[in-house]
Amino acid sequence: MKTKKFSIGKLLLLLIGIIAALLYLSPVLILVNSSFKTLKEIYLNILALPETLSFANYSAAFAALDFGQTFLNSVVITVTSTILILLVSSMAAWALARYKTKTSKVLFMIFASAQLIPFQCVMLPLVDFMDKLHLMNRPGLIFMYVGFGCSMSIVLFHGFISNVPKELEEAATIDGCNLFQTFFKIVLPLLKTILVTVAILEVMWIWNDFLLPQLVINKTGWQTLPLKTYLFFGQFTKKWDLATAGLVLCMLPIVIFYLLCQKHIVKGVTEGAVK
Repeated sequence: MKTKKFSIGKLLLLLIGIIAALLYLSPVLILVNSSFKTLKEIYLNILALPETLSFANYSAAFAALDFGQTFLNSVVITVTSTILILLVSSMAAWALARYKTKTSKVLFMIFASAQLIPFQCVMLPLVDFMDKLHLMNRPGLIFMYVGFGCSMSIVLFHGFISNVPKELEEAATIDGCNLFQTFFKIVLPLLKTILVTVAILEVMWIWNDFLLPQLVINKTGWQTLPLKTYLFFGQFTKKWDLATAGLVLCMLPIVIFYLLCQKHIVKGVTEGAVK
């Protein structure tokens, strides 16, 4: 009797999980379904299946987005920003974790508190300041991503580095390693798990970001994929058929990247949190 109740309870939880997953995925499913429909079909019934399975929207959206160049822009900005964030934040976190002073504690609290400040509160002064420095371009965008991305990364790295035995670094120093050799040859290889975790989180954020590129990049040929999809939404017309296909094309690379790397996220965060 107990076994029967337990099975019914598991079945009920499974049904609740399936319903919750469908509700959560419903916007994505509607988006993918609409990407195969004509504009008329979308307006007539957004939930109906397409009358014919056609990839015409994808070919038209691919051409309109100048997908090759735009994809390359997103890759360059995302990869460059992520590498710089990993390098700067790991070195900063190592210094804050190993050199315990009142100043290091205050600096760590500043980085941790910076995550609480919404971007919208600082975006106008930031854009005005960057414009005066003539950095309203792709290098300027990368510089701002590094600034905004380091606070969370430093917190994650700091928790992980605190678990790394300090004796390894002391042994390296005795063997004649200087500060940089100790970090790059001893500490950095030990941070592989958290490096992958932070890289995944930063890549997903930068790749999907729309607001900051919209404020900074104002030249044709420089746009990222999320920014380029905005061209389907005009003041008086909205090309939902091409827009849905373009959004799927924009979303597909980062979804594949996440599915390949998702197991590292929970592992890295939990290992960095346990002390």
